Amino acid sequence: MINQILRAAISIPSNIAEGQARHYSKEFRQFLYMALGSLAELDTQLTIAVELKYITNENLNGIGEKIVELRKMIMGILSKLTTDH
Repeated sequence: MINQILRAAISIPSNIAEGQARHYSKEFRQFLYMALGSLAELDTQLTIAVELKYITNENLNGIGEKIVELRKMIMGILSKLTTDH
């Protein structure tokens, strides 16, 4: 489970960086959607970790707030890319 959580967490900024390096906003949007998918995977894995009592609800709440904030940031970039083209 730790490996899955780490993989998803690392995938989020990696996809954003790779997409940003592309020359076309369509490609960037695709990588942003992949980052959102990894973010959803991370959120799910952390929820499962609470259910299995690997982490506490209090720990998840703090992380959950960061996940929500990051999701909003990515959606904001997506919105900007969509309205620009």
